[in-house]
Amino acid sequence: MRIVITRRMILIVRRAILIVNIPMARMGKRAADILERFGQRVRDLRKELGYSQEGFAAACELDRTYIGGIERGERNVALRNIEAIAQTLGITLAELMDGL
Repeated sequence: MRIVITRRMILIVRRAILIVNIPMARMGKRAADILERFGQRVRDLRKELGYSQEGFAAACELDRTYIGGIERGERNVALRNIEAIAQTLGITLAELMDGL
């Protein structure tokens, strides 16, 4: 049996694939921690540049509620969106991830 844990759990058992939704709260402390730390980093950098959440979302071409979810640690962000956030902040991906 092979188990891969993401936002969904995929179980491969005897050639059958089962996909089960798992709430973020049940993903484990480590996974939740990185989402919260990333969200806090985005919030801090956004505020340093004087962006409102709405203005920042518009500049990133993302939805305001999505940015709010990121900042609260509720969203597992896609790499393309992380790149858009870094570009809007005027920093590299490495700088955005610094200290996480």
